[in-house]
Amino acid sequence: MIELNHFNNLTGFSGWALSPEKGAQRLFHGRGQCFPGYDFFTVDYFEPVLWIVLYREPDADFWGQFCAALELQFAGVCSAAIVQNRYDKTPSTYCLWGIIPRKLYAVEDANRFVLDLNNKQNIGYFMDMQPTRLWLSGRAAGQRILNLFSYTCAFSVAAEQAGAESILNIDTSWPALSQGRENHRLNPVLKSAKVKFLGHDILKSWGRLKKLGPFDIVVCDPPSRQEGSFNAFKDYRKLVRQFPALLPNGGDVLVCLNAPYLGQRFLEETMAAFCPSATFVSRLTGRPDFPEADSDAALKVLHYQL
Repeated sequence: MIELNHFNNLTGFSGWALSPEKGAQRLFHGRGQCFPGYDFFTVDYFEPVLWIVLYREPDADFWGQFCAALELQFAGVCSAAIVQNRYDKTPSTYCLWGIIPRKLYAVEDANRFVLDLNNKQNIGYFMDMQPTRLWLSGRAAGQRILNLFSYTCAFSVAAEQAGAESILNIDTSWPALSQGRENHRLNPVLKSAKVKFLGHDILKSWGRLKKLGPFDIVVCDPPSRQEGSFNAFKDYRKLVRQFPALLPNGGDVLVCLNAPYLGQRFLEETMAAFCPSATFVSRLTGRPDFPEADSDAALKVLHYQL
């Protein structure tokens, strides 16, 4: 049985500084394997809500103590604490206190992104990609951006805010793209980019993408394993071999992967074999509030130039 006192000795509630001015924050990153015995959950702060995700069923005694202590510490400053049971076959959501707000946003730098906390595995925003969006913001001005597996288009918002010339978002999910449109409406700019949204299977859309190019920057952030859609181990090579045709005059590519069972070497070997004209530049650094014991098991974002 794990105990609350032991948890507090490793990373106590007193170290969780709720700072709305910092925007969305990860308060506890158990998934990074840096806190032995507590790798089964994470805690995020989206003002004014705590968002707790469980990846396996917790020990009942510890969880009872933890939830009581959490409420004692934060109920006065957080309007709700919401738990998602990710270990269920179908994710389920419940409140420790408060209610799920009708509208909630993740704040990142000067931008806002719509959140949906109602029984969906993904809530519409990946906080760990914030450094990658910052990287894109520093390079997007005047550029033509291709956002592969765009999901809710957070990269697109960052690129438009930075002055991109055009952005093409492609994803198989029309609901995700609709949320992406809403994210763009939430973050107006003085000079809009030419932003397009394509609801297509990327692996079957290369002809159309090439006609809509060329591009200066390609962001490739696929799911690691999505049944009937994409499997990184088998399908990443199909993406990589298309990069030279999408950036015929050279350009930048970000290859991303969040699969603990596939390390950085997998991406490097895939790029070397199927896109040999690309040169490795660097691996982007992750967020400090996402500590990782094993960098190969963590989110990997590699920058290449063709």
